[in-house]
Amino acid sequence: MENNKKRGGDAPIGCDLVAGKKYSWCTCGHSEGQPFCDGSHNAAESTPNLRFEAQETGTAYLCTCKETKNPPYCDGSHAS
Repeated sequence: MENNKKRGGDAPIGCDLVAGKKYSWCTCGHSEGQPFCDGSHNAAESTPNLRFEAQETGTAYLCTCKETKNPPYCDGSHAS
């Protein structure tokens, strides 16, 4: 599973999140709807999504390179 991950992009995507709402972040990079999961990990036999709840309403920059140490949020790992 872990061996079938790929980069979903080379930069974070700014997403408008709503406090208290739950989201599914793509962990595998196969989703066509980055940074969110569309279920592509099933066919790719890759890592499942990460469910998270937004802590506040506003724009958050979500990782697409899948290298972040603070998922689902970008920590600049794509620049390394």
